[in-house]
Amino acid sequence: MARRSCCATSCHTTKTKLSHFNSLLCAFISFISLSPLIADAGLYTSSDQIIILSPENANSVLFNSTAALLVEFYATWCGHCVAFSPTWKSLARDIKEWKPAVDLAAIDCADESNRKVCTNFGITGYPSLKFFPAYSSNESKGQELRGFPRDVRGIRHYIIDQLETHTEAWPPACPPLETTSEAEIDGFFQTNNVEHLALVFESKDSYVGREVTLDLLQYENIAVRRVLDTEKSLVSRFGVTDFPSCYLYSSSGNISRLKVLSEARTFYSYALQRLPRVVRTGKPQVPINDLIKNSTLQEWRPFNKTRVYMSDLESALHYSLRVELSGHLSISGDDLIALKKYINVLAKFMLYAPKIDNPQEVLQAMRGYVSSFFGCRPCATHFESMAQESMDHVNSLSAAVLWLWSRHNRVNNRLAGDLSEDPHFPKTQWPSPELCSSCHGLKRTGEHTWNQEEVMTFLRNYFCSSRILTDYLQDETQALIHQRNRLTAARMEKEAGRGAERRAREVLDNHLAEEPQEDEQQDEEEEEEPALEEQTGDPYPAALERMGAAEADKPDNQAPWEKPQRPQSQSKPKIVGMKLREPQEDIVDLDLFVNQHYKAKALRAAAMSGIVRRRSLKRKEEVEDVQFEGGWRVKRDLGSQEENLGAGVGIEPYPRPQNKRWMSLLSVGFSRLDVSLCVLLYLLSSMCLLAMYLYFKLRIKLRRAKVSLP
Repeated sequence: MARRSCCATSCHTTKTKLSHFNSLLCAFISFISLSPLIADAGLYTSSDQIIILSPENANSVLFNSTAALLVEFYATWCGHCVAFSPTWKSLARDIKEWKPAVDLAAIDCADESNRKVCTNFGITGYPSLKFFPAYSSNESKGQELRGFPRDVRGIRHYIIDQLETHTEAWPPACPPLETTSEAEIDGFFQTNNVEHLALVFESKDSYVGREVTLDLLQYENIAVRRVLDTEKSLVSRFGVTDFPSCYLYSSSGNISRLKVLSEARTFYSYALQRLPRVVRTGKPQVPINDLIKNSTLQEWRPFNKTRVYMSDLESALHYSLRVELSGHLSISGDDLIALKKYINVLAKFMLYAPKIDNPQEVLQAMRGYVSSFFGCRPCATHFESMAQESMDHVNSLSAAVLWLWSRHNRVNNRLAGDLSEDPHFPKTQWPSPELCSSCHGLKRTGEHTWNQEEVMTFLRNYFCSSRILTDYLQDETQALIHQRNRLTAARMEKEAGRGAERRAREVLDNHLAEEPQEDEQQDEEEEEEPALEEQTGDPYPAALERMGAAEADKPDNQAPWEKPQRPQSQSKPKIVGMKLREPQEDIVDLDLFVNQHYKAKALRAAAMSGIVRRRSLKRKEEVEDVQFEGGWRVKRDLGSQEENLGAGVGIEPYPRPQNKRWMSLLSVGFSRLDVSLCVLLYLLSSMCLLAMYLYFKLRIKLRRAKVSLP
């Protein structure tokens, strides 16, 4: 479908050839939907729409239930159970719409934890089927079905027979299955608030009417009744000539025959479920408008439901490559192998459309992608379970296409009526009779069957590259211009950021260059403070202090760009002791370098943001001036300036330097740690020399003693 959203537009016009095979794969990826899945439990899982019984839930499920249940007791090691399991799964899919009245369950008696449950119900052989009516008591053992049929149709008819002979309370959700009469039909709309009444005319031994009644169990605004061919008055009144046949009787008194492809249960149910204003229970009615509006109140673009749009295929690929793959920070191992296969398949079949010779190539590439990257993890797990079941048995190209088609229909069957179902596009078995009437057929028993040859022909035509619509595709030239503009804007934004950083750095360098000129004009006492702050490993506090003081003491009439003047009354403390020499430029102190590096970043950030931290006028009262430590005068709150700067520009305060310069000798700065290490090394070398001296002295004495012996 084509919508006015990102999923219905393409990034560029694709001038490629798509085979029907690859088109089906792309469409199938976009149609996979969310489905809950739990861990395997024997032969069945919850995705099979079968209740998995256990000692914890057996009593609550089987006893006092509002629905009747048919339970299979099996053993995983039993070959007959394994052979019967596909029939049980097919039955669950076939009577999915009956769930409010009838449900299916299964329990693995080979599991040691389930042995007590199976023993309590008297199970001695496998597989065994037991029917539990609605509201069964806790003492009930169920009605055992002996010699039960091994086909879906036979078991379905058995369930209907059990419902009709129900001796317990009738399931509240189950509609009446008995035949109707002319008197009931005449007063039907006075006692029932529905718009449509479907009458299925059939013979006495036919189950079609009762099956259709249960198929419409979950739908509102419609009711189904069964009419036997022996009701001559109704047969003549409606003009019935064929049995079975279905007629619609409206509240206005109109009578019309339901037009279907074949007179069978499947086609009746499909047509009745899609009548106007007939909706599933709990689902909102679909408004009949020319333009259907979605939840975002955006009008949909007109689209053809019978065709495939290239914009949708490209949207699926865009989401796959730009959203799901980009969510992985690193891809390696099996994930990387799966990605390579996926990209190779896309490049091979989307661009070149070569002759396909390996039926597993696309299937395995799709399997690897879904397993590694598909965003819906329960869907990925379910797809992997289907792949493990039968994907490896695909040995032809037609079988590969039909495998995907059948699994797509299986997913639709499971999700029909789910909360995630779109009321505008309900989950149905595809293709519908309207799209492909020849794809549907009937067995001799009246059961629906798929004509796979016709299905294959339909899929080839439906996904043929010549039939894919190119509407709503963006022009290639416009796409290239848009992409070029985006790249240019990104480049300009990056260059603007670099320019701002460069200007901030220039402002900082100019300010630091002006500082020595101010210091030369001050007296000798004011020149000594930078030396002290430099020996403590903090290169910028003096500059920051002068900036803050000048900003705080600036008169009101002074412009912000004028150079601040230091008041004569404010003099800085003199340095007590020897004035230390400044280090030369070719000597690098690591502690000094770290502080200088991070302080420069802070100043650049302050310059870019335009925020200048004002120093408080009461700074001298809040901070103790100096303290004497080992004969040297050191400022106590060196970190306060850093904290003030950080608070102003939104950055963290820098850690106070731990290694302070202690003395300078021969233009080399030494910290206390350096001096301590030197003293330690000197002591160690002295001890080594003393030890060597004692050693050689003893050796000389021993030699002299030996020589003096006679």
